[in-house]
Amino acid sequence: MDIELLRKDMVAAMKAKDKPRKEAISSLISAIKKVAIDEGCRDDIPEELADRVILKEMKTVKEQIDTCPDSRADLKAEYQFRYDVISEYAPKLMSADEVKAYLQERFADLLATKNKGQIMKAVMAELKGKADGKVINQVVAALCS
Repeated sequence: MDIELLRKDMVAAMKAKDKPRKEAISSLISAIKKVAIDEGCRDDIPEELADRVILKEMKTVKEQIDTCPDSRADLKAEYQFRYDVISEYAPKLMSADEVKAYLQERFADLLATKNKGQIMKAVMAELKGKADGKVINQVVAALCS
């Protein structure tokens, strides 16, 4: 995700006086900038970094939705709105079938060992940011059984 696109969308939300959307995008930009400064690439932010931060923010908001008490419907709706806005900018993740095909193609020799820990270590390094860790874990568990 290009940070300039986020900035343009934030300006558009400000012009449209859409405060909740503007705040969601603004928090996303802030998180990306913070990580970029921490990693020493303040001026030239790579898209990979932005995608990684967006996925992390999405996971955080999802946890907020899941842990929010049912009695706080207003708060839950606010979290859901933020989640929906962030998911618009999130990179598309691989499905379970795509992960399975990828593993069978690239890691056939490693899958033959049935050593789940070793497989996960090798696979996570390559698929980080491309597929959800839970999906990868489920696929590897199914292939190892």
